[in-house]
Amino acid sequence: MNRLGNRKRGWLVTKEHVDLRRSAYNDARAAVSFAAQPQQLTLDLERTAIIVVDMQNDFCTPGGWLAGIGVDTAPLTRPVAPLNRLLPVLRTSGVPVIWLNWGNRPDRLNLSPSVLHVYNGDGESTGIGDPMPTNGSRVLEKGSWGAAVVDDLTPGPEDIYVDKFRMSGFWDTPLDSILRNLGVDTILFAGVNLDQCVMHTLQDAGCLGYDVILLEDCCATSSPQYCADGALYNVKQCYGFVADSAALLEAITFGDFPK
Repeated sequence: MNRLGNRKRGWLVTKEHVDLRRSAYNDARAAVSFAAQPQQLTLDLERTAIIVVDMQNDFCTPGGWLAGIGVDTAPLTRPVAPLNRLLPVLRTSGVPVIWLNWGNRPDRLNLSPSVLHVYNGDGESTGIGDPMPTNGSRVLEKGSWGAAVVDDLTPGPEDIYVDKFRMSGFWDTPLDSILRNLGVDTILFAGVNLDQCVMHTLQDAGCLGYDVILLEDCCATSSPQYCADGALYNVKQCYGFVADSAALLEAITFGDFPK
């Protein structure tokens, strides 16, 4: 295999396979290999985390914000079933689960007009922090019903929560510090919207030097299909890898990693 990067922090690569394990602390006991695009992957579970983005009532649940402005939220529940299969196994394998969700301040003082305008273009609609006409829940405000994780997903007691205030979870948040304190090199990405908050956070992770793997079946979007297609193309072309959670799950379940 050929090395990309320096002796301590490099990958080993061929046309068919990428080994993401850092040679300086390579632990074969925590290694799993599975199919991905554009190449098969081997990673170190001890240096991996999963980030689940915006699986919140305001995005995914009837009665939430997106449903209230006419968006069909049914496609946004697609990640629930695969995540319910994958997350317990990741937790058992010692992989941190990070819930990265909008959780805005009640006074919205950390939100610029440019951010607010995206979701309330005329200044008269129901935007971030405004009460929903149907239930009074303030849109994506920390502690509100709309900002809570959907009922069909059950966070574990050891899971980590990070509030975000932009499409990318790395701006104005402690996400990068948390990942580095956990010793994470490789990030699995899941959640909604694939082409918006998931993609923006993944892009920033790649620019910060993390290995990024998008779990396609654990992501969804309410955007047109061409938006998802473009995001998937760009992940494989410019930032990292795309995989299916079933392949990873099988590698962990039937591999040599100790349970």
